[in-house]
Amino acid sequence: MKTVIYIMIALAAILVVFNATKLNFENLLNGDSGVAFICILAGFCAILLLTILLISKRIAAQTKK
Repeated sequence: MKTVIYIMIALAAILVVFNATKLNFENLLNGDSGVAFICILAGFCAILLLTILLISKRIAAQTKK
């Protein structure tokens, strides 16, 4: 399970980097740049949620001891 979570974090990071190349800073929320901006936010949310999941799994393992 831990490996799958790390792979998903890596994929989300790749998604953020890819969409960062699509941004047009002069027109941030219009056209393809708007879609890229939303996908970057979604990627950061996914990374945050997966990190919370990892921490909760670690806490659950420590409380079982």
